[in-house]
Amino acid sequence: MMYSIKMRCSKGGPHEEGGKHISGAERILHEDEVEQELINVYRRAITHERGKPDFINFKIEEIDENDIIYKKRLNINQHQVNSKEEGLSLAKELLKENEVNEESADKAIQTLIDLEDSMHGAMLIDKDSGKRIDNKGIKGVRVTGIASADIAKYRKSLKNDGREGLHLEEALILASKIASCKGIVAELCWSDDPSYVIGYVGTKDNYERIPILKDKGNPIGGRVFFVDSNQLDDDYTLDDLIAYLEKQVVLIE
Repeated sequence: MMYSIKMRCSKGGPHEEGGKHISGAERILHEDEVEQELINVYRRAITHERGKPDFINFKIEEIDENDIIYKKRLNINQHQVNSKEEGLSLAKELLKENEVNEESADKAIQTLIDLEDSMHGAMLIDKDSGKRIDNKGIKGVRVTGIASADIAKYRKSLKNDGREGLHLEEALILASKIASCKGIVAELCWSDDPSYVIGYVGTKDNYERIPILKDKGNPIGGRVFFVDSNQLDDDYTLDDLIAYLEKQVVLIE
């Protein structure tokens, strides 16, 4: 039997009442792992660098194992840049190499830069026009139902690649699910953790890790998914795409 554990925490009340987002986490675990991981996730909530929350929400749900699908993790490419400007320029070039129109890439980058608060989820942007095609506002499309199929094996594979750390571990799992979604050609993301300036471009095959995409101390992050609207039709709609991201349980191998 498997369970999904979701945690979200904020300061100043729940998110729905205007509370400031502090942290969130999701785990998919076997029953005998749940108790210890609840403690670990609680500790994460109360020690986060964005502040100590006054609202913490836990949600535990049983998962039907027949509903789970499995996907491979993305390959990691590590890039080197010396400044935020170089990082953003590299991100733009990587997006262009992966079917994203230059105007769309420019609009998306500027939209993330101009955010006054962090996105709770992701913006869906048409890869050709740069137009936002979801209607979820600052909330965005929240990707859930993701975890490693075997966390010990997954961590070992990252270590063998010379890559370790919770940020990378979680971001790579998330990016791998997003890459598996029909209609999404690329992703751009940087974190809302003030001290973490690393971001990435996700493609269908690779996690392009960029060491600087924002100024240190900046507490605002965001995420954009670039959608090929030509892949949407009556048999596979935008609602189907969003449902896959928000509801389909995917374990990354």
